[in-house]
Amino acid sequence: MPSVPQFHPRPRPGNLREVAEKIQEATGLRVQVLGGKLVTSPTPRGKHAGVLRRLRRQLYAAMPEGLDMYEMSSIASPEDPDDYATPDLIVLPTEWDEDDGWLAASEDAALAVEVISQSEKSREIRDKADWYAVARVPLLLVIDPRKGTWSLHTNPDNGAYQDVTPGKFGESLRLPEPLDVEVATDGFPIYGTPPPSV
Repeated sequence: MPSVPQFHPRPRPGNLREVAEKIQEATGLRVQVLGGKLVTSPTPRGKHAGVLRRLRRQLYAAMPEGLDMYEMSSIASPEDPDDYATPDLIVLPTEWDEDDGWLAASEDAALAVEVISQSEKSREIRDKADWYAVARVPLLLVIDPRKGTWSLHTNPDNGAYQDVTPGKFGESLRLPEPLDVEVATDGFPIYGTPPPSV
């Protein structure tokens, strides 16, 4: 019996989301479409997960009624039907529990959290922050275990966050309303030397 060729879509405007889904299925990598570009992320390592666990524990106690934290959920771009981002953690209305979709509306996001991986480049980090600002996500928390730093981005306007508060692990971080919580960062783990490629 002759083999049937498999359909491998090529990236082009209008089908980037389909291509991203196929890459994710085939490789297991997290794939996003940011500003019309396919962006892949490596599988998170233990310390990456450790940062998120410590953050979640602190946010959980202060989570206001009607909001909760979600992982493996994506935010749709309000400007491009292909574009979406998948933050490491997102705070959304609890109605998300009952949604059959996989893309949350950007206006529903109260907070997006990105934990930087060891291999991410500075330009990729800036591009992500710009994407969240264009989507008007009100709070973006970027945590960088490579350097032991964090930055809180607030007040998105004209495609950029107007205010960025930087800090180091060990300095407390104040998340404003609707969360209104002080986050201790002294227990956040810092990456060691990257393991060699296999």
